[in-house]
Amino acid sequence: MSRFREILGTALAGLGAKKARTALITLGPLLGVGAIVGAVGMSESAKGDLKAALRELGTNLVVVNASDTFGGAGGDPVLPEDAAERALRVTTVEQVSAIHAVSGLTVTPTEEGTEHFEALPTGVRVADDQLPTVLDVDLLSGRWLNDADSSSGARSAVLGVDLADEFQHLGNELRDVLIEGRRYAVVGVLERVDLVPTVNNTVFVTQRAAADDFDADPEPTSLYVRVAEGTTDASVEVLPTAIGLGGSETVTTEVPSSLLEAEAQVDKTLQAVVIAMGGLALVVGGVGIANVMSISVIQRSSEIGIRRAIGHSRGIIAGQFLIEAFVVGVVGGAAGAAAGGIAVNVGARVQGWVFTLSPLLLMWAGALAVAVATVAGIYPAMKAARLEPLETLRLG
Repeated sequence: MSRFREILGTALAGLGAKKARTALITLGPLLGVGAIVGAVGMSESAKGDLKAALRELGTNLVVVNASDTFGGAGGDPVLPEDAAERALRVTTVEQVSAIHAVSGLTVTPTEEGTEHFEALPTGVRVADDQLPTVLDVDLLSGRWLNDADSSSGARSAVLGVDLADEFQHLGNELRDVLIEGRRYAVVGVLERVDLVPTVNNTVFVTQRAAADDFDADPEPTSLYVRVAEGTTDASVEVLPTAIGLGGSETVTTEVPSSLLEAEAQVDKTLQAVVIAMGGLALVVGGVGIANVMSISVIQRSSEIGIRRAIGHSRGIIAGQFLIEAFVVGVVGGAAGAAAGGIAVNVGARVQGWVFTLSPLLLMWAGALAVAVATVAGIYPAMKAARLEPLETLRLG
């Protein structure tokens, strides 16, 4: 044990004697480990944020769209008028909301803004009273369309949050919007719907008002369907048949949460590239360690010769240089892991993500740096061990 302490002390003294050189060869493991930890950590933090959003939003919302017109009448694709009732017959379906998209309408906040806003696409959709419940979203201000609006044909409207911002609608203020020049009173603003972003830039009106003012048909163009947890895949397979009653009309389904899940995977290629770059930095760092330590062997030949002359074996000399390389790997790996962790923390805070960093990743990346540095130190250690005392006089 005393001999090991002696070798360790000599190795540390050798590293401390040339601090600038030691710092430079430590940069290789530091940069490599930092790149690996940063790439994986940022990716996992981004996915952690998406997973948290999915847990909050739910993965059991299914959107049913018409891709063909029932009855073969031509025109825009629509679903049967009783499509919501048909969907509710599916045992896994819990709630349904029917939507009818009215195309070709111009929506403006004021008459003066017509020229500016008429060039912007604004969706006008007929909605029932179940939509906020099915989407699991609240009103940012005001209220949703109710039975009184539907039965009276009142020109009431609810705005999506992005459209409300575009129209500079402030909270519960009394405000109108113009739909094809007809004034509709804004009775509420819907909160942001991340699963269905198109909702955020939409004006919602009642079927009665849309039919009176724009001759809107009663057939829905899409359904928002909330199914029981864990039955999404089965429901997606059954709903087209249930709504189309096995006919030839085409009904398509999509699961909005799958888009978020796909988004969580899009960074895989970038992550792999950065990890490869980090691995390359480790390899280059290892080559640098071997090169610098080989030069160090020549510079310290006198020291090696004296130690060989007083009885130190080749194994002790080799062990000293291996320990030096090992220490470089430990210091560089630890510093790189710390730098990568700090970078992930800062990046997650800036992006508003959920900070996610596995301790196993830090240990794995640090161990890889130690392994590369130690392997890089083998050649200089063998070179130092082969030196004879008389040879060191010539080199010195």
